[in-house]
Amino acid sequence: MSDDDDAYVYDEATGEWRPASEMATASATRAEVRDASGNVLADGDAVVLIKDLKVKGAGQTLKQGTVIRSIRLTDDPEEIDCRHDSIKGLVLRTEFVRKR
Repeated sequence: MSDDDDAYVYDEATGEWRPASEMATASATRAEVRDASGNVLADGDAVVLIKDLKVKGAGQTLKQGTVIRSIRLTDDPEEIDCRHDSIKGLVLRTEFVRKR
């Protein structure tokens, strides 16, 4: 058994441990995620809202110009996962954000 067979990575999307080689090819085939201006987004980027957004279930409105840090890409190239100070588990559409 080689060292490559021992490397596993936890896949948050499926909730399973998968071989690292399989995860590397899956991330390489991921579609590019672009913001409203056409800039390519990556995990950990900071984005700015380009429009006021009412947050369902939170009873809040995020104002235009609000900075969201440390985004995470999802399987859907039109959505990003992020956190705001007062809202956990926030998912935003890429059409409403611009890379900072």
